[in-house]
Amino acid sequence: MGMSAEEDDPTSPKALPPTLHTLWEEVTSYCTLTLCYGILIKSANYIPDGEWPEMGKAEKLARGAALKWASGVFYRANKLEGLEQYRVREMQRNSSIQSRIKSTVQSYLEGVSMGLEQLHSAITDILQVQKELGSVRQDLTSSVSSFQTLQRIQEMVVEHAQLSSVVQTLPKLFSVHRLLSETFELLQNKHLLEAHTRLMDLENLRDDILSQLHNHNLLSPLHLASLESYFGGLLELNDALAQHLWHIVGHSTKLVSEDPALFVSAVRIIEREENIDGALLLRTQPPDLLPPGRPKCWRQKFFRVIQDSIVAAHFQAVPSSTLGRHLTRHLASLQSNILAELHIVKDLMVQCCPPHYNILMAFTTMYHQSLAKHLDHILTWDLDKQEIFALLHWAVHVYPSSEMMAHPDLLPEVDTSVLGPLLPLERIKYLEETYLEKVQASIAEWMQKTLEMEFKEWFSEEEPESDYQGCFQTSLPNIIMKMLDENIRVASIISDTLREKMCNMTLKELEIFLGSLYEDLVKFGMEHQQEPTASKCYAPYLLSTLNNCLALSTSIPALYTDGASSLEPTKVPPSLDIALEKAQKKACRMLLEEMLVDLKPLFIQLPSRQWLSDGTQLMSSICEVIDKHANRFCRTQEPLSTYLLSETEHLVRSQYLRALLQKRMVCRHSEERRQMARRMLQDASQFKELFCNLGLKENKQTFKVIADLQELICLKDHSILSLEVLGFVLKYPDVSDDHISMLLDLRGDISKEVRNNVLEIMAQNPQVLPENYEHVFSHILVSPPEPLFCLGKSKCA
Repeated sequence: MGMSAEEDDPTSPKALPPTLHTLWEEVTSYCTLTLCYGILIKSANYIPDGEWPEMGKAEKLARGAALKWASGVFYRANKLEGLEQYRVREMQRNSSIQSRIKSTVQSYLEGVSMGLEQLHSAITDILQVQKELGSVRQDLTSSVSSFQTLQRIQEMVVEHAQLSSVVQTLPKLFSVHRLLSETFELLQNKHLLEAHTRLMDLENLRDDILSQLHNHNLLSPLHLASLESYFGGLLELNDALAQHLWHIVGHSTKLVSEDPALFVSAVRIIEREENIDGALLLRTQPPDLLPPGRPKCWRQKFFRVIQDSIVAAHFQAVPSSTLGRHLTRHLASLQSNILAELHIVKDLMVQCCPPHYNILMAFTTMYHQSLAKHLDHILTWDLDKQEIFALLHWAVHVYPSSEMMAHPDLLPEVDTSVLGPLLPLERIKYLEETYLEKVQASIAEWMQKTLEMEFKEWFSEEEPESDYQGCFQTSLPNIIMKMLDENIRVASIISDTLREKMCNMTLKELEIFLGSLYEDLVKFGMEHQQEPTASKCYAPYLLSTLNNCLALSTSIPALYTDGASSLEPTKVPPSLDIALEKAQKKACRMLLEEMLVDLKPLFIQLPSRQWLSDGTQLMSSICEVIDKHANRFCRTQEPLSTYLLSETEHLVRSQYLRALLQKRMVCRHSEERRQMARRMLQDASQFKELFCNLGLKENKQTFKVIADLQELICLKDHSILSLEVLGFVLKYPDVSDDHISMLLDLRGDISKEVRNNVLEIMAQNPQVLPENYEHVFSHILVSPPEPLFCLGKSKCA
């Protein structure tokens, strides 16, 4: 009942058996020693008085660890058999740890003792040094006067050093003029490397003197002027050497073939000077203290001289009056010369220059830049179209091609993509526009001259030439198309864009030309009317004009379709087709008008009673005139000949109907109406036969209207006249009231009531012309009927 909490705890040491309690104490001691040893090893603080604060904590941790271990090992009764073995092992470990701790503590203490002894020794040494320094301070204080004497000695030493330097330099100074003259002789004999070595020695001498004067603060303006005066020949020598070098560099492409050693010497001298410039710039601060003439920058001068020599050799400004006429030859000469020199540079000069010069690309760039400036100068001249084309073609196609800058022998060292275009895009566009303007002016002028020659030829007494088919033709379409084709092909050589612009321009000019052709046809017709004998071959030349227009219409699509071009074919504008059709129709009308002049006197004779009784002679005359004119139409190409025959047929039909409706005759009785109807059928049949013989198919003819018209004339029953007229109007919706009135007057037996009835029916049935209707009566003008109860023309007058 009175037991403590420690005794109640089964894991407490007091609750263990005596044997285990002994083992427990040994394990606890072992853990404590182990932790103390670790703390001792890790600790860097030495505490001379008192105890370590970690000791109590270490003991608690050791006891807890031992208790945990013992509880885990001996909790079961079967584990107690190995108790003695555990005890012996733990005692051995404990003794081992104790010995190591003792050893560690002993070495630690020995080290501390040794440190203390060294500290005592260091304090003694410091006191001794302090004493000695005080003694030295007293000695220095007593020797101040002696140091003032040494200052004078130091000055004398410096002066002696200067005099010694002067003594050493005097022989060189006295030999300066001799060295200068000898160096000039070396230059004259082209011993460049030796001359440059002498020059460097003299420059080093001068620079050393300048450096000494500057270091001793003796570089006054007077001294500097004296030095420059004494070494004045050095600048002359430098200039003379530079002149020799630049002369060599200026003729470098020639020298590398004849005397490469001289050129190599010049390059070596230039590289020496570049190295000296670089060293001085790195060493000298500030830069304004550089020796006179530095930096020389001879490497930059090397490339400038080459650039100037290229310009002088190939691109000197030449008056436009001298070069303009031979621009193509000049460009070809530039091509061959530049290519030859680039071959020399690649084969010979590259081996004579350092790799970092990249001399081949440098030459290429210089030629490119100089050539671009040269072309800019040429563009200030007033170039004609051939010269502009030559310049464009050479700059756009020849220059970057394998014929020049992309030559296989120059690749891959020469990269043309780095150079860029020879002419900028804006300049190329300007040249193309200028070229188009000049070509347009030239085409317009040539077309006008060609048309003037054609117009003069129209008044010739000889017929135009015939082709293999016997069709009339002149050289007009060949000249025009050849001119246009040549200009389009030339433009396509430059670019597809220029070709497209050229096509559009030539189409406009061709349209203008066709307008002028139309005006000349009008003028030709007027002059023929005024003086028919002046144009004896009037019809043949009209026929040749038709054939020429047909040739132009068939050639234009082929001309403006280029299968080799990536662009789409140029579309022919509708206005050009309209202009072409207008000229063709004008020529056709003039031919028909010429025929009408011969037909009018004959058609005036009908209708008449003589025509009713015997119209064979009159119709024969009409057919002869038609046949005479229509036979010429075979001298035109298809479909023109068929078109002319069709138009002739329409003209004959219209004139025939017009003659019938002019009220020249009124039938007096039914017999005359039968005769007129019979005569009209015979005439229609004769016309059909004539045109069939001429080559016009019957289904293309319109003489059926004459047969339909004669039915109205021979009709006997007036009661059905309105119906017949209505049927006629339905078949020919362009017939008017005036036409029907004149037809009824021609019959001579129609009363006013019947006439009004017919006209009223026509008014009640207005007709709308169907689409694509071929007009029959629209072009036939007749005089309106006189109003009733009129007094007559003579009385009205």
